Amino acid sequence: MDMWNVVHTLKPVLLMLLVQVANAWVNVLYKLALNDGMNLSIIVAYRYVFATAFIAPLALLIERNRRTKMSWTILFQAFLCGLIGGALPQNLNMEAIALTSVTFTTAISNLIPAITFIVSLSFGLERLNLKRRSGKAKIIGTITGISGAMILTLVKGPEVKILSFHVNLLKNQNGHVVHQHASSGSMTIVGALASVASNVSYALWLIIQAKMSERYPYPYSSTALMSLMGALLSISFAFCLERDLSQWRLGWNVRLFTVAYAGIVVSGVMVAVISWCVRTRGPLFVSVFSPLMLVVVAFAGSTILDEKLYLGSIIGSVLIICGLYVVIWGKSKEMKKNQCVTSESTQRVEIVVKGGVEDKSMSAVKVVEGGK
Repeated sequence: MDMWNVVHTLKPVLLMLLVQVANAWVNVLYKLALNDGMNLSIIVAYRYVFATAFIAPLALLIERNRRTKMSWTILFQAFLCGLIGGALPQNLNMEAIALTSVTFTTAISNLIPAITFIVSLSFGLERLNLKRRSGKAKIIGTITGISGAMILTLVKGPEVKILSFHVNLLKNQNGHVVHQHASSGSMTIVGALASVASNVSYALWLIIQAKMSERYPYPYSSTALMSLMGALLSISFAFCLERDLSQWRLGWNVRLFTVAYAGIVVSGVMVAVISWCVRTRGPLFVSVFSPLMLVVVAFAGSTILDEKLYLGSIIGSVLIICGLYVVIWGKSKEMKKNQCVTSESTQRVEIVVKGGVEDKSMSAVKVVEGGK
């Protein structure tokens, strides 16, 4: 029984570890599919096709008797989620992976909490109180994360050789690299800008998704709607860029495995796991595991993709992770402060007692004390 309690307690932790490993490997598979010659936009289109095919039946089955009536507002919000949270950031992220490396783009993605804070501050959804430690922490964390991203982009330094097996899956049968990321500084900066733009789009999606959840609080159905809109937008965009139908064919190769894994596992199963963890432990608990994906990607990049790791990349990644945790710490302090204020305001409860034939009312104030 004690063992079962331990497993039950560690269940959210183990699930979030699984989520980060699964999300890390999809970036590695993206790189392999690009190396195989697959079009960037086609990968994104197939990802959301597989995601829709997986999540839509679950939504129909699980939430069939609970969904409210669909409205044009909900459909428009789903369209925005499919665009800003699906087709746009994924295409930008694919371009960043093609121009840089999977380790680089994963490190930049740790800026999402800082970017979300800046966007929320711009829309008035977050308040900046520099008189409190929580407000100062969010500012310091944001500046630290952005500084780390700049170092990661502009500074290389000496090469750090760790855990390199000199295995490169990006080589074809003749031993030549078919599609390796550009080494010039200008292309690296373009890739960095694409990655940052992807994260800004993702941060905007978080705000829109929160608004949509208020009107349509059904996670499976809203995810299915977003995936469907993302699929329609991605297919339209991909057909504008690539009209050769031969490029859309999927065989029993890395292309099929990549899009099926990205759609079913990452956009399907892992989204459900994250939703469960958010519901049981809260969003702060989920966000703490984000830097783990960078560790997994860095290991995979240095072992099976033979990517070079530089000192500037390590320093920049460490600063981004430190900035992430400072922002999270400030946000947690702010949430605890708000909870304390709310609990104090609800400690005094007015009780109206009605009795007797004359239906007289008597008011009393009950002060809630611990243990009583």
